[in-house]
Amino acid sequence: MTTDQTATRVVVSFPDELSAWGRDQLTADRFVTYLRRVHGEAAPGDEWEEFLDVGCCGDSLTLTLRVEDLDPAGATRIGEGTAVEFVEREGSVHGGWCVQSADGPVSSTGKQR
Repeated sequence: MTTDQTATRVVVSFPDELSAWGRDQLTADRFVTYLRRVHGEAAPGDEWEEFLDVGCCGDSLTLTLRVEDLDPAGATRIGEGTAVEFVEREGSVHGGWCVQSADGPVSSTGKQR
């Protein structure tokens, strides 16, 4: 059953090839706020083509995010209070200067591969 209920949580997957730098950009408060604002409705299986900030290099880091789940079941809306949880899935990313390489910027998490 589908309703217009606002989700308390949305689970969004990202490609596992995303570097630690990219993960930092993905989980930044500004990007999570952006996702809530531009994706007001969602359903499991929805795919969002997004790009992440790569700084001053002039190229974009493009990736596909996929909605995996919304809580509670049947929720269809994402609001300001919806928690966004990110999980990995198998996949690749496109673009991004050297952000995707070991020579790219160092991640603030210290988990860069």
